Amino acid sequence: MDISGNTIFIPGATSGIGLALALALEARGNTVIVGGRRAGLLEKIGAEHGLGTVQIDTADAENIQSAAKQVLARYPDLNVLVTMAGVMRVEDWHRPETFLESAEGIVTTNVLGPIRLIAAFVEHLQTRPDATIMTVSSGLAFAPLKVTPSYNASKAAMHMLSESLRLQLADTSVRVLELEPPSVRTELMPGQADNEHAMPLDEFIAEVMSILETRPEADEIQVERVKFLRYGEVRGDYRQVVATLNATDPHGSA
Repeated sequence: MDISGNTIFIPGATSGIGLALALALEARGNTVIVGGRRAGLLEKIGAEHGLGTVQIDTADAENIQSAAKQVLARYPDLNVLVTMAGVMRVEDWHRPETFLESAEGIVTTNVLGPIRLIAAFVEHLQTRPDATIMTVSSGLAFAPLKVTPSYNASKAAMHMLSESLRLQLADTSVRVLELEPPSVRTELMPGQADNEHAMPLDEFIAEVMSILETRPEADEIQVERVKFLRYGEVRGDYRQVVATLNATDPHGSA
């Protein structure tokens, strides 16, 4: 995707990677709209940073439809969708009462949310001469963190969905990119912002922007730190990767 001159909607961008990416993209000369559930926080972000804002709950199918209509009415030049919203929780799968509700919520937000967002925008994006859908998976799509099984699975689903959509939409003007974060210092999980094993947020965003600028052909946006997880099977050290991940990093990946 071109690094400037776009109109970009990023639901789930009121904090963490989403907000940092929104600000970096705005600084490159893009019109950026962020979405989130909390009206007060959106108002604050809009006032402080000059970003467009739209209230959206990506776990609510009807709300996604109504928010999409608002976005397209206000920003008809929209040509980039970043499906950023996601949740990550520790789960114990020994008994259903300890994981089922959590697992269903994670799948709703992390898998159905992006699917519904893409469904709401894909026809419009195909009318734009140069459009992009950026999904967000994780290093944990490729190597599992023991304590977050539903999150791992949801991100693996996003990886394969991205691969499949790239094939299906190859006959359109819409590119499909997949952002694959490693563990990043955000508030995604309790304590993760102070996790010494996690990548500093500013370093992550700087490397992502560099990849977007210098490698326009890249379909998977991978910072160097995520390649340890991403390519374990390719290198033949997958078991060692999984053992190292679960021995040293309580939060694993963004």
